[in-house]
Amino acid sequence: MSDFKPLVLAIILGLLALPVLSLAQDELIIISPHPEGIETEFGKNFEKWYAAETGRTVKTDWRDVGGTSSNYRFIESEFKRVPDGIGIDIFFGGGTDNYLRLSNMGWLHAYKLPGTQLEHMMQSFQGIPLYDAEYQWYGAALSSFGIMYNEELRELLQLPKATAWEDLGNLELLGRIGAADPRESGSAHMVYEIILQTIGWKDGFALLTKLGGNVRGFSAGANAIPTDVVAGQVIYGLAIDFYAYGQIAVVGADKIKYVVPADGAVFTADPIAILKGAPNLPVAEKFLEFVLSEDAQKLWMLRDTDSEGPQWKDGLNRASVLPALYDKLGERCIVPNPFAMEGTPFQYDSKKGGTRWNIVNDLFGVLIIDSHKDLVNAWKAIQKCKDPAKRDAAIAILTKMPITEEEAMQLASDAWNAPTVRNEKIKEWGQFAKEKFKEARNLAR
Repeated sequence: MSDFKPLVLAIILGLLALPVLSLAQDELIIISPHPEGIETEFGKNFEKWYAAETGRTVKTDWRDVGGTSSNYRFIESEFKRVPDGIGIDIFFGGGTDNYLRLSNMGWLHAYKLPGTQLEHMMQSFQGIPLYDAEYQWYGAALSSFGIMYNEELRELLQLPKATAWEDLGNLELLGRIGAADPRESGSAHMVYEIILQTIGWKDGFALLTKLGGNVRGFSAGANAIPTDVVAGQVIYGLAIDFYAYGQIAVVGADKIKYVVPADGAVFTADPIAILKGAPNLPVAEKFLEFVLSEDAQKLWMLRDTDSEGPQWKDGLNRASVLPALYDKLGERCIVPNPFAMEGTPFQYDSKKGGTRWNIVNDLFGVLIIDSHKDLVNAWKAIQKCKDPAKRDAAIAILTKMPITEEEAMQLASDAWNAPTVRNEKIKEWGQFAKEKFKEARNLAR
């Protein structure tokens, strides 16, 4: 009888512990600008995969403070405040330039994927790295940037096609273009940077100024633009490919078109990385293995009706980073194979783009977005001007820049993180913009 009580007590204590054990699970904290569909599909499928791989449960906690640029600024400010770790495991999504900057700051945790996965991946494509040589980040998908337009309304209004970046500066398109603020949207920034690298700093900013004059209004996020194009709020929109493909899947390729300009066709990696000091490091490493697995890469490219595809309505419409997967899936793919693209692609300079990311955003913000009302008024005056000589002179004034590319790169490398320098320049540029738009408007009149 003396042995009975301890045995009963042990059984009771074991039963009491069962609910606690059943609630125990691993956690993964992810900061990402990705839309809900991507978060849902990669979250729930990772949770299933993780349970099968480890025998444990995991909960994915997705966080977002805005677009890619906003998320980057948050990560940067938090690491400056807490250098050893910011309580977040994974940064997932956004352009390569951001990850190069995070790597240079020492805020990424290197993790080499298993060799069986790496052997199916390309380290670079079109001169653009698809994963870091030191394994600090990996491209999770490929992205292109281009122009989508409402073909039905374009034909109805007898507006020109836009197949090259230069077409977006056409005066006929005034008020017809949708675009986003690069200070908030990483994909918007990439479009503008691609234009600058494609046709040069001076001509590039001249085109961006004219494009800005045609923009109906700048949204905070690039995800609003495709829906505006479909709704006819604008006829043309600057878009990352999967936003455009998503809308085409809904309304049809006969109604909505998407073109990657041949003069600036760039495919870049949309990366993923483990952040320094990740609180759930073993889980984070597993998440990288999952995202770069064949099963997860199929989620990007298959229809929602495919048994191996996503359940999210109309699919995710993105390009995989695994070249062999396109041939393996064949006609089941819903996106074109970027690795089979014909012609000579534009060689995008990721290092240059990353170095001047902030200064390009500030220049575009001050000269085009913050001054948008004055820009549009001057652009309208130029549109109404009947004198070709006066019109050309007014456009030359409208598109003047306060800084050369060499000066911008020097500032970006040396002084742009100093608040006093940045604030003084922004004030100076704001006054420059106000004066040049007034001069251009008066001349056109």
